[in-house]
Amino acid sequence: IFLCLQQDVIAGFLYAILILIVFHPVVDLIDNFNLTYKYAPFLTTLGTAFEMSAVEKIEEQLATLRIAKRSTLSKEPAYLLDIDVSKPAQSEGSRFVAVSCSKESIRVYNRETLNFLREYRSCPGILNGVRFAHACDSMVFSACSDGTVKCWDVRLATQKAVQIFSGYPSNVFISFDINCSDLIVCAGTEKVEQDTFLVFWDARGLTDCASTTREPLGVYSESHNDDVTKICFHPTEPNLVVSGSTDGLVNVFDINKDNEDDALISTCNSDSSVSFIGWSGRGYKQVYCMTHDEGFCWWDIAQLDTEEPITLLHVLDVRDTACGEDNGLHYLVGGLYHEKAEKLFLIGGTSAGNLHLMGCGTDGLSLVGSLCGGHSATVRSFCWNLTDESLLTGGEDAQLLLWKPGAVERSLAKKASMKIASSVQKRVRVHNSSLKSRKK
Repeated sequence: IFLCLQQDVIAGFLYAILILIVFHPVVDLIDNFNLTYKYAPFLTTLGTAFEMSAVEKIEEQLATLRIAKRSTLSKEPAYLLDIDVSKPAQSEGSRFVAVSCSKESIRVYNRETLNFLREYRSCPGILNGVRFAHACDSMVFSACSDGTVKCWDVRLATQKAVQIFSGYPSNVFISFDINCSDLIVCAGTEKVEQDTFLVFWDARGLTDCASTTREPLGVYSESHNDDVTKICFHPTEPNLVVSGSTDGLVNVFDINKDNEDDALISTCNSDSSVSFIGWSGRGYKQVYCMTHDEGFCWWDIAQLDTEEPITLLHVLDVRDTACGEDNGLHYLVGGLYHEKAEKLFLIGGTSAGNLHLMGCGTDGLSLVGSLCGGHSATVRSFCWNLTDESLLTGGEDAQLLLWKPGAVERSLAKKASMKIASSVQKRVRVHNSSLKSRKK
């Protein structure tokens, strides 16, 4: 090294570094020195930098989101309570948007233009929630208060449902979902007297387009003791489903098991009435929920059989911690796990219609960015398309908005503040029981 430095200081210095890197492991073995430990801060910094670059990319995309389209106001304005987009058929993009409205109907729009296509009603029942089938992008479902889950083919002009999944006489369905293989439909009921059910049906043969009524495969009746407000199947595992209730419990089931006791994988207590649930994390091995009093809970189900705690984060009131006084946060809308960034994001808003996107980590929630100037009242629903990073939002101003990176709004539709008597009343019950989450 000394000779090299004499001949060429710079070349010698680089050569010395090369020698150190090549032979350092041998020296480490002799001196019993831990190379990994020595360079751990450097390696950690590199890993953090890589992680940050992915998140920063999402933040950059969020910063460029602009309103691309705005639906025209309906003659019967209504709160837009739930949104879903059809899954792409083969190489095509998604063609339809379905919206559940407070006027007890489902409205279908063109995905790109937001032009209104048709509307479905179910008298005398109230339609609640909306989902497209995964394999057939024209089939749209909704739960109904008359004790059925109905399925329509949006290609047909008829108002007649192509499939009706019938429950039991006392059932009033307020939540539902269909699994990723389109084989099973599950719906949750309001509590009637002492009964609360999760009802399951066989959904095979939807593409036959023959109007039929199907009876239940069976029910779960012991795991919740109050209204089942949300049901969400696993994105890739068709046998896994999570349910949330006003009793504060979030239950994860493996429906391949023979009975309800064996099917119940875990019971997590949110300590409040559950308003939203979802899956997150690599392989979607985590579940999270939001509550009607704006709390947030996040659990790692993969830790069930270990000694590690499964609670990743528990925030009693997100409004106090996430956005600060300058930005303000009045409510939570929902959440989404972003696979590219490998990060969970929450969406909340203000009564004036502004939206806030928050990143979720085990150390807490942090504001990523805000979307302003779109809605003029509370935002009730959203649907984020990760393929093109577009965002659909709907709210109490009866506006359906499509946001895209770098878009320029060409619609002449005018924003208007609306005051509509909501047909949906949220039940809020605070549960004082301690947080619990273990396999039964």
